Amino acid sequence: MTVWWLIPLVAGASLLLTAALRRYALNKQIIDVPNARSSHTVPTPRGGGVAIVLSFLACLPLLGMAGAVPLAPLVAIGGAGALIAVIGFMDDHGHIAARWRLLGHFAAAAWMLYWLGGLAPLQVFGFTLDLQWFGFILAAFYTVWMLNLYNFMDGIDGIASVEAVTACLGMVLLSALAGVPQLMVLPLLLAAATLGFLFWNFPPAKIFMGDAGSGFLGIVLAGLSLQAAWASPQLFWCWLILLGVFVVDATFTLIRRLLRGDKVYEAHRSHAYQFASRHYGKHLPVTLAVAAINLFWLLPVALCVLLLGLDGVWAVIIAYLPLAYLAVRWRAGELEH
Repeated sequence: MTVWWLIPLVAGASLLLTAALRRYALNKQIIDVPNARSSHTVPTPRGGGVAIVLSFLACLPLLGMAGAVPLAPLVAIGGAGALIAVIGFMDDHGHIAARWRLLGHFAAAAWMLYWLGGLAPLQVFGFTLDLQWFGFILAAFYTVWMLNLYNFMDGIDGIASVEAVTACLGMVLLSALAGVPQLMVLPLLLAAATLGFLFWNFPPAKIFMGDAGSGFLGIVLAGLSLQAAWASPQLFWCWLILLGVFVVDATFTLIRRLLRGDKVYEAHRSHAYQFASRHYGKHLPVTLAVAAINLFWLLPVALCVLLLGLDGVWAVIIAYLPLAYLAVRWRAGELEH
């Protein structure tokens, strides 16, 4: 049974749901009001990322019944994503203490890793590295970091949506070339769900994603990369390459703030993309630059891993070096003046 008809359906559902959520947010005054830590200047409704969550999760039972995706990744990614979305939704509408949020994040990671079987053996500099139980712990921290960094990087119009769409479509191409079409379905549907939301979130945004959407995207992308590792270790490194803009900016910024002794759980505007958006006076050039980097730099490097046999770890290093330069160039983690 084919499931490709779900793609336009998911995109359309996300588009309409986002419109409905925008009206709801306006009626209930769920508005993101600009402050000293904001990267926007106009009060804007938030919480539109719930449309991505609902339209994507609604597909999972259909995929299971059609046999398009094995049950384990559906339960793993669907369950973990739903839990993170609920935590994010509650935080969007009130406040959850950081320690309880973090506990929920690790619970979602543990659920996902249980169903996925932990971290697959990886190819590192030509050797097979099987970390066994330590791999499970490492993968849990990786998953929690991915969902949090995605939340950190969702700070200007369209950037989180564009990152998800370009990374997912890149992996659809790579999965097809690798001969594992079963890995194409979930990234393609996630891209479709995100595109429907992006119509409303593209600069200038008419609604923001909120923690429910950004955290959901982060943990689902982490789950897709861990799922891909079991099919082909090369594809895991490809995922890390395609998500490089977010990984490098968020990690570089976090390390700098930690070394300075900042409270890293507090809101700030010191990511490289935030400095860049203030420099240009608008969000659009930065969001488009992220799309261009993903398509014209990171995707070709990932293709070298798959088609030319470039070692995955070396490829990540090669891909990340220019991104590290950009992080320094745009003062990632520095104090604002």
